[in-house]
Amino acid sequence: MVPRVKMIEEMENINDQISAMGEQVETDILNAVKALQERDTQLARHIIDNGDVIDDMEDEIQKECFNFLATQSPIGSDLRYCISVMKMIRDLERIGDHCEDLAKYTMRLENADYGQELVNLPRMADMTSKMVSNAIQSFLNRDLRMARKVWKADEEVDETFRAIYNQQIKLATEKQDNTEVYIMFAFIAAHLERIADYATNICEETVFSMEGEIAME
Repeated sequence: MVPRVKMIEEMENINDQISAMGEQVETDILNAVKALQERDTQLARHIIDNGDVIDDMEDEIQKECFNFLATQSPIGSDLRYCISVMKMIRDLERIGDHCEDLAKYTMRLENADYGQELVNLPRMADMTSKMVSNAIQSFLNRDLRMARKVWKADEEVDETFRAIYNQQIKLATEKQDNTEVYIMFAFIAAHLERIADYATNICEETVFSMEGEIAME
């Protein structure tokens, strides 16, 4: 097989694995908050148990990258691609860790009185999941415009986080009951905000892989 054709084939295989890993963490983000909203401890337990699946995906992609480096000796943008992939899958694995943490909150709050209807947290989860999805697509499609759009979307997530955090802290200080619940909800919002930060990291890797520098503005 022609060397360049073989290289492209291996990169496409890695991209397919990235896409599968991305879909898994996107689903876990939404399901983690869904489990909280619906008090679904079975779904929460599934997310926690699924952590090993995401870890295995990371390990497999990392092995593919090492093999790519060893057999193809990439240079220039191909080398940057491989470096970016290894950083990206680490970010995706960390997102998976945050999803596990979110699921653990559901387990702890199984019998708690929420004291409120959960509206903003599911909305924030949807925002962060879309950011992760679009960030991955920007990398796979080599779409700088989308990468910068996702990077800018982090501002809205930050605003939503601050609103939720301030609301929950206010409830915790003003009400005599459910203080621990309100504080946990504030922490849950913080986990979602961190997931959005990882999405911006992926966008930076997209720019680096294509242009050799990180310049999002």
